[in-house]
Amino acid sequence: MLSDPEIPRANKLNAAFLICLSGTDHPLYSLAITALQKKYSDSGLNELSDFYLRRLADIENEIDFAERNQKDFRRALTELETYLKNSPSTEDSIFHEKVWHLFFPEGVGVFQNHLHYAENLRKSRIVRIKRTNPDSIKEPGLEILFTSNVLLGIPNKNTNISKLEYNSELEKALKQTLNEPQLFWYDHPVQIGVSPEANEILYGLSKLDKSLDEERDRGNLKKNKVKCVLSVSVTHNGLHEIARDYIARELQDHGKLKNLEVYVFTETDTRLLIEDVFLKITEKNDEKEEMRKLLQIIGVDGEYGRHYSFLKAISAIWNVLIDPKIKATFKIDLDQVFAQKELIEQTGYSAFEHFKTPLWGATGIAKNSEEVELGMIAGALVNEKDIHKNLYTPDVVFPDKIPGKEANIFFSKMLMALSTEGELMTRYKENTEIDGRNKCIERIHVTGGTNGILVRALKKHRPFTPSFIGRAEDQCYILSVLANNSSPRLAYLHKDGLIMRHDKKAFASEAVKAARFGNIIGDYIRMLYFTEYAKIISKDVSKLKKIIDPFTGCFVSRIPITVCILRFALKGAEFYEEGKENQGNRFLTENSRRLEKAIQFVAGNNSALKIQAELERKGWNLFYDVLDKFESLIVAKDPSVSEIVQNANKIISNCKLRI
Repeated sequence: MLSDPEIPRANKLNAAFLICLSGTDHPLYSLAITALQKKYSDSGLNELSDFYLRRLADIENEIDFAERNQKDFRRALTELETYLKNSPSTEDSIFHEKVWHLFFPEGVGVFQNHLHYAENLRKSRIVRIKRTNPDSIKEPGLEILFTSNVLLGIPNKNTNISKLEYNSELEKALKQTLNEPQLFWYDHPVQIGVSPEANEILYGLSKLDKSLDEERDRGNLKKNKVKCVLSVSVTHNGLHEIARDYIARELQDHGKLKNLEVYVFTETDTRLLIEDVFLKITEKNDEKEEMRKLLQIIGVDGEYGRHYSFLKAISAIWNVLIDPKIKATFKIDLDQVFAQKELIEQTGYSAFEHFKTPLWGATGIAKNSEEVELGMIAGALVNEKDIHKNLYTPDVVFPDKIPGKEANIFFSKMLMALSTEGELMTRYKENTEIDGRNKCIERIHVTGGTNGILVRALKKHRPFTPSFIGRAEDQCYILSVLANNSSPRLAYLHKDGLIMRHDKKAFASEAVKAARFGNIIGDYIRMLYFTEYAKIISKDVSKLKKIIDPFTGCFVSRIPITVCILRFALKGAEFYEEGKENQGNRFLTENSRRLEKAIQFVAGNNSALKIQAELERKGWNLFYDVLDKFESLIVAKDPSVSEIVQNANKIISNCKLRI
């Protein structure tokens, strides 16, 4: 293969890397290492070969360190080596278990008996209720701030902007933005000019608005409108100034919302909140400058972790400076729908009635005897194509086989399915161990939408997702408070029956396909970042993993670079084996750059990730300290805070859509 001129060169380099990992005894080792050390006229191939050469050294060092310092790892390595010497088969279940013991220990035993593991997982999440919330949500329409994120990009290259029938100012600004460099890349942004039926903003808000009709009919919503905050993350700087006008126009023409009051926040608006509200707490310029640096974490552009944290924190701002009746926030994704008909028929409650549970905010004792505060709430999802079967149909089903290749090393989808069954599908039933009154379960695995947090829990525990997290920002949010030794520990309540219908594939299948490469590489980077982050936030990573295993925890690895790069190379080989040569070439050459950047970000004892994570913890502590100060001044009726409150109200009022 290495000498065949018909084989794509990126494929050869990928094969050469895998051969070199086999060691110098491999008959093709000399040919393979020569291929990696060769200089090519194509810069992409040179980057790929250099990338693989560096990883050979990284993997050797990582394996050597784990072997010397971890008995379990050393035993697993020896057992796999012995098995491979004595057995030619790499297809049987014993082989998979031996390999997983080394690379994917969280998955060992699960495939053969997943129902048993799901039941054990459910039992490990049980919380015995000590005290329900005496101040639970009574009027969700008044007390919950609903939030979601919009990813906004420039029009498709084939779109004729002049024919979009926008006003002259919007059209002019949009044309100017086309000449700007792209600043951020997202999986599937809404392209300005997209047809209404393919516009995720219109879809999500219209469906949410319609679901509120049912709440009014059931007496759960008074004359007021429900407040909904949208953060807008943009690909180009010029979109900041036109995002709100664009969304307002689309909703005026196609949305016709009657139950929602929509607020749109761009990066520009979050900067105003910092400058005209938070920095007003001091008159000292040196203090202001230090605060300004720390509060750069507040915003909506950049990686997904940044807007995710903002959409939680905005409810605390709202509670303190705008409306103290706001007691919680709940995030949805715009491709998710409250299927009220099925909710009421199969659970007995509408969406709003699920929020009224006194378990949201309760305290209890977890299985490990820790006291927990169920200050967060998490629901589940059912796919649009499956809801006709039952509302409780898992959106991720357990696989019927191990697909090989990359899954031989790491098979997170299996653990996602296990967690979906063991956590998300848990039912509370009278006269059973988990009755939803005396006992419930806490959640670790949550989805990006269908989760919320009480404002008092925000202020007390101060959770956040670091701004460098670009995938699984929802899973990462809880990590920031799991290892801080506070008692009670903040936890998610699993709300049985709070299930939203997931419609992404029903109306945005092309966007899902287009996002595939980004999601794959994001999954690899997730392991690098989660592993390093776990070491930063916890002095005892093994203790932390006992809480977050199996699904979230499988991304905290003993050998993260080894697993990450093996998955990358095996996925590349898979594209070629399936005859997808162009995809394979692009996958390897383009994404090796992203992985190189991520590896450098986590490198060293004082990694750039560690420095950034610690800086952001200081920033969020400052954010809540300032809010606490504002609240104290307001309670004391101190006149010095009146201007600050006015500024906050003005900024947020300007974010409101007039539709």
